[in-house]
Amino acid sequence: MKVLAVNAGSSSLKFTAFEMPEEKVLISGYFERIGMEGSFYTLKCQGEKIKKEVALENHVKAIECLKEELFNFNIISDLDEIKAVGHRVVHGGEDYTKTTVITDEVINKIEELAPLAPLHNPANLTGIKSFIEAIPNALQVAIFDTAFHQTMKKEQYLYPFPYGWYEEDSVRKYGFHGTSYQYITEHMQKELGKENCNLIICHIGSGGSICALKDGKSIDTTMGFGPNAGIMMGTRCGDVDYAAIFYMMRKKGYSLDEMDNILNKKSGLYGVSKGFSDSRDIEREIEKGNELALVANNIYQDKIVKYIAQYYVELKGDVDALVFTAGVGENGREFRENVMKSLECLGIKLDAEKNKQIAGYLDLNEGIISSDDSKVKVYVVPTNEELMMAKEAYRLTNN
Repeated sequence: MKVLAVNAGSSSLKFTAFEMPEEKVLISGYFERIGMEGSFYTLKCQGEKIKKEVALENHVKAIECLKEELFNFNIISDLDEIKAVGHRVVHGGEDYTKTTVITDEVINKIEELAPLAPLHNPANLTGIKSFIEAIPNALQVAIFDTAFHQTMKKEQYLYPFPYGWYEEDSVRKYGFHGTSYQYITEHMQKELGKENCNLIICHIGSGGSICALKDGKSIDTTMGFGPNAGIMMGTRCGDVDYAAIFYMMRKKGYSLDEMDNILNKKSGLYGVSKGFSDSRDIEREIEKGNELALVANNIYQDKIVKYIAQYYVELKGDVDALVFTAGVGENGREFRENVMKSLECLGIKLDAEKNKQIAGYLDLNEGIISSDDSKVKVYVVPTNEELMMAKEAYRLTNN
């Protein structure tokens, strides 16, 4: 059975086609600058990478190109071979705790929830509506980023604001990266041979978050009402004292939109280091003796260590595994080493040689990096959100 996993942004569209249940990748692609000048798309298929510059007026045009390429590469001979399309939807609020078949009611609800994710939900809906029109006989499925964390207790997701903010305006912690956490959780359940496992998962990329799981379910996570909460990130500040924000707005005359842009796009590693948001660039700058890059990196790692320690306590020290995933987590060997050195007081110990051998760009991209006498096993596991989306869509075709 052929299944598409789709992630539609405001001016982009990512997709991967799978043969299920074999989980075989047939083709993947990325359409960029949709509705803008200089639009193009890239495809990966059968070891070949192709780039095509083409006018993409809207998502409908992008999907038309996608369909043409599916035929050109002999992925399908008939559109009806695509049995399901799994759509990433960033925000499902409290309404959706699991993957859901898309109906008119679901579409309306996603629209209602748009104020909670104004940059994402409208774009996700554009993709949904376009694929419903383009591939009408396929089952359309919504995979919500927030769904995984709906198992959190009220004590964890409520903010100490006036309670009416929650009752009337839906202000609470939601958490994100749910599809990645679901994939890693299922992988670790198999790895450990234990369904009710307790995990601390570090999804560390340009955006990042950490999640604590008890008995295989999310009990706490660092991202909150929005994605700019928790740990410091590439360009996001993470948790900060709100008084500093008000102070700078009054002093500099920043508007709400200007401050939102600064906190999301000009802070984090980028802000402290004066211009370097990628961890690889930070490492190179440190080697050159850039003091601010070193300071930024130290803050970054310190924030991550503090949350791991907090979740270790929340789980009362009963942790089956600590897992690093996503771009930095999978590839940042020195980053992992530094974080784990700070965790030695908890009995979490690194095997330096094992750690050096694991990275996404090396022959070995996953495995255990903790020492034999470590109190907690530590793993590096590549995440695969697209595959998780395809698995969820496939599952619903059989219900």
